[in-house]
Amino acid sequence: MGKGDLRTRRGKIYNGSHGKKRPGRVKKAAPVTRAHAAPARTSSGTSKSR
Repeated sequence: MGKGDLRTRRGKIYNGSHGKKRPGRVKKAAPVTRAHAAPARTSSGTSKSR
């Protein structure tokens, strides 16, 4: 149970690995950006013109 044991916290730190007991950095989710907005709908609900 030392630096060579990957089941222990010290062993994970020494090896540079992460796991369930020693989670790594949590990346922030990128904000959702849209290139183009959806086209506006007409108030009547139909786009056909008669």
